Amino acid sequence: MRLPSRLTPGRLLRAMLRGRPWLAAAAMVFGALWLVPGALLPLVVGAAIDGGIAGGDTARLVWLAVLVLGIGVTQAVFGGAMDFLSAGMWMHGASTTQRLVSTHTTRLGASLREQASSGEVLAITSADIDKIGYGFEVIGRVVGSIVAFLTVGIVLLTYSPLLGGVALVGVPLAVAGIGPLIAPLQRKLDTQREELSAVNALGSDIVSGLRILRGIGGERQFLGRFRTASQRVRRAGVDVARSESWLTGAEVLLPGLVTVVITWLGARLAVAGTISVGELVAFYGASAFLVIPVSTTTESTGVWASAYVSARKACRLLSLRPLLAEPSEPVRLPEGPLEPHDAESGFTAVAGKLTVVDVGAGAEELASRLARFTDARRPVLLSGVPVERVALAELRERVVYAHNQDLWFSGVLADEVAPDVPGDVSVETALWAADADDVVAALPDGLAERIGERGREVSGGQRQRLSLARALATDADVLILDEPTSAVDAHTEARISERVATLRRGRTTVVFSQSPLWAAVADEVVTRCS
Repeated sequence: MRLPSRLTPGRLLRAMLRGRPWLAAAAMVFGALWLVPGALLPLVVGAAIDGGIAGGDTARLVWLAVLVLGIGVTQAVFGGAMDFLSAGMWMHGASTTQRLVSTHTTRLGASLREQASSGEVLAITSADIDKIGYGFEVIGRVVGSIVAFLTVGIVLLTYSPLLGGVALVGVPLAVAGIGPLIAPLQRKLDTQREELSAVNALGSDIVSGLRILRGIGGERQFLGRFRTASQRVRRAGVDVARSESWLTGAEVLLPGLVTVVITWLGARLAVAGTISVGELVAFYGASAFLVIPVSTTTESTGVWASAYVSARKACRLLSLRPLLAEPSEPVRLPEGPLEPHDAESGFTAVAGKLTVVDVGAGAEELASRLARFTDARRPVLLSGVPVERVALAELRERVVYAHNQDLWFSGVLADEVAPDVPGDVSVETALWAADADDVVAALPDGLAERIGERGREVSGGQRQRLSLARALATDADVLILDEPTSAVDAHTEARISERVATLRRGRTTVVFSQSPLWAAVADEVVTRCS
């Protein structure tokens, strides 16, 4: 789906609606087909009273009774179809929002962390997609209510211009009377949404740092903070419920007043002989039916207010742009081994060699500049080509920066280790070089084992070796490793360093490590960067 150039909640929702026009049109049509027969039912009953009962026409009464039955069956059929299409509308709204947000967060990559909290992203993908989906779900019923209201009003005008006019004017006024309650509800929904994002972010931070909190005895303090944040969410929810209760009360009161006025006027007209008893029953039934359009409009107003607030949050996320700009005219990197050079520090890694960098502080900043995870103040070159002139997709494919604290997503181990990139390094070879064969062998299903989020099923050292295998499997032209063996013992580190040196021979490898075991297998050792 193509997003508008200037993104607003209204434009986003309309663009999503245009994405499935036939589904939206079908929901509206069947919404009308569902409610219009019900709107005409009181008129059929009134005709049966006048012509069949009062007039003593048995045949007419039987025919109208059959017509009432047919109306009931028609409503059931069309109502089922509308429910099916409304569910499809909900799925379209929720899934499209989920897909847009997921795709955009992937495109943002490392830029997302600096511009949005994890709680905000979590709130959009867990709660907001539901609210947007519900906003789409009620569209068919709202259109059906409008069509049914107009149908009833026009028919009532043919019976009595006075009562028809009261219905056509009174119901819109009743709906308009609900309007002042919408703005306060929307403000309170905004507040609730902000508090929910904050508590989600706090919960995410607590879960990710639970081991550390236990180590320093900080569980009680953070429990207190979480309770305080949860109470703020509760109070915001109570405020929302209070506004929604006023909205529900107005939904009953305002159309009820219209029904009372129509019934009172109809009774007076019936006593005066202006209308018949059957017409009075038809008017009363029609006025009672008009509660449905008002209640549907009231419900949809609250739902749309929530959907608008949620769409605004999605728009904020979708409006974020990567911190690293794509070059307007990308330059292709030369084929073969690449030679990284950082002008700020004076560091150069010889193409096709294993370079070990022992610089301590500043190593992570240097690695980020070489792989262009941050923009440098002075030029960073790859075989003479400035990294900012290389398309990010090509740069990420040919230059891989593997940090020893890189995260794992949940999934099958074989899929986690072997990324979908071209290369000559198999999963088995990468596991051998990272000395992770025993880790896989110990798992019940081997490479088919499903690993949970952050790889909690394995120890820190095992996870580090699997992460190294994942980096080696990319077979990148430039592989940058940050302390790849900091969590393993010396014997394991010696095997890993020798195997990596063998596997990566002829390709550029930069290892940031202060271990002498890595220095022993290096082609170049850098101990100082100016």
